Amino acid sequence: MGSMPEENGSSPNFEASLEELERIVKELEKGDLPLERSLALFETGMRLSSECKRQLEEAETRVEILLKKGSETVAVPFDPDKGSR
Repeated sequence: MGSMPEENGSSPNFEASLEELERIVKELEKGDLPLERSLALFETGMRLSSECKRQLEEAETRVEILLKKGSETVAVPFDPDKGSR
């Protein structure tokens, strides 16, 4: 895997990680892979999943910091059910 220039320089951005994770899931769902390949893909998928989760948590923290009421910062937890989809 090649590295891409990113803000923090050490990990792929969220979108790239998510795309790679989706590709891995599709490949694993085919079910015709040798065991070693399946295990390697699963391991990579778990790492990407953890990285995506960490990035989402960081984004949530940044959103909480940015939501202010007057001069006080009011933490408003992200609720995916109330998202703007």
